[in-house]
Amino acid sequence: MNTILLALMLTTIITFVVMFLASLLSKKTTIDREKSSPFECGFDPKAPARIPFSLQFFLIAVIFLIFDVEIALLLPITITSSSSLILPWTSISLIFLLILLLGLYHEWNQGSLNWAS
Repeated sequence: MNTILLALMLTTIITFVVMFLASLLSKKTTIDREKSSPFECGFDPKAPARIPFSLQFFLIAVIFLIFDVEIALLLPITITSSSSLILPWTSISLIFLLILLLGLYHEWNQGSLNWAS
């Protein structure tokens, strides 16, 4: 029991020493204005380096992820059709598809799927 406790303490101490040394050695002490500014062919930038992010791209990405997860939930329904009772399987599948269609209608109604607005 003592050897396990000693090994655990030694491992913890070595881990903290390595983490401390890594954080101590990785810090930069000087902050250079030229190195922290965006590089534009050796000249000072005329405009901001980043353009504003369109929320439409973000919204389309979130909708894509949601439908991707929905497809991942739909695939097991088809696989379990042969080993399930037909009435509960059909009712659960129809309820799930109805919820998906209501969500699609809501997004369409809110204008989330219109690209040019």
